[in-house]
Amino acid sequence: MNLEYIVILLLFLILLFIIITFLKIKRVNESDIFEKLLKIETEIIKEISDFKFDFSKIVNNDFDTLRGEIENKLVQINDKVNERIDVNFEKTNKTFNNVLERLAKIDEAQKKIDNLSNDIVSLQGILTDKKSRGIFGEVNLKHVLSSVFGEKNDKIYRLQYTLSNKYISDAIVFGPEPLGNICIDSKFPLENYRNMLEKGITAEERLKREKVFRDDVKKHVDAISEKYIISGETSNQAIMFLPAEAIFAEINAYHTNLISYAQSKNVWISSPTTLMSLLTIIQAVLMGLERDKYTSVIHEELNKLGEEFGKYRLRWDKLSRNIDTVSKDVKDIHITTEKITKRFDSISHVELKNENDNELLK
Repeated sequence: MNLEYIVILLLFLILLFIIITFLKIKRVNESDIFEKLLKIETEIIKEISDFKFDFSKIVNNDFDTLRGEIENKLVQINDKVNERIDVNFEKTNKTFNNVLERLAKIDEAQKKIDNLSNDIVSLQGILTDKKSRGIFGEVNLKHVLSSVFGEKNDKIYRLQYTLSNKYISDAIVFGPEPLGNICIDSKFPLENYRNMLEKGITAEERLKREKVFRDDVKKHVDAISEKYIISGETSNQAIMFLPAEAIFAEINAYHTNLISYAQSKNVWISSPTTLMSLLTIIQAVLMGLERDKYTSVIHEELNKLGEEFGKYRLRWDKLSRNIDTVSKDVKDIHITTEKITKRFDSISHVELKNENDNELLK
């Protein structure tokens, strides 16, 4: 509407300019001027009407075009937004499912941790009792022996073996000479070990507890040396088995004097790992001896087989000579057979000839 007012104002100014111009013309009378003004006014109104119509048409066309482009853009934007929403929803759904899976795994792991905690509490309760600790060590020792030598291999080891002095060793390994039979006894000084490593105690108290721990280990070493090393029956060495790697590591790292003391008593301190290595070496030696035993047997049998093969060769040579003789006799017989056959043919031919001559004489 503002544009229309501007156009009308411009036309009005033009009209006013024309009127003033005509007034200045003296030759033109007033009636002509009035008619011309009316005519001009009519033409101006018509032109204004045509201009308004054309302008409205152009504006409407432009508006329709603009509206169409805007609608197309809005449709494209809407499609893009929907596509992005679908993609983001798919990613969000996938992420949510992954989160649910991880939560399920975490829940399962938490249950396992709870069960493990219960097992640890139960194990702590078992290890509190001295007798239970002994059973735990024996079971662990049996597991190591069966892992190396197999279950119930009485030719190589036995459990709860009674010696001639009536003492019962947790296990004995029947090693080859010069090693001999090695007794293994399980010891588990857990209580003094825990007391020694307890937190919040003074340095002086810790030193006292370390001495108690060392005395406890030495007592076990002395008992094994006295009970399970018997001249002529067992090896001059024995093994003290510690079922806990932590205690073994503590002794080797901070109490090397215990290692030296045990060696002076011909007792070797071992953990599950070191005992398994030692038993594996013994197994390799036993297998080597077994192979050597069978090697001598195989060598003896090969010698016997060589003798039999020599006899076979002599007999084969004899048979070959006999075959050659028979072959020669066969050839001679064949030659004789040929001669006899020729002789029979000659005789037959002569008789046939005599018969023909007799018929001619008749």
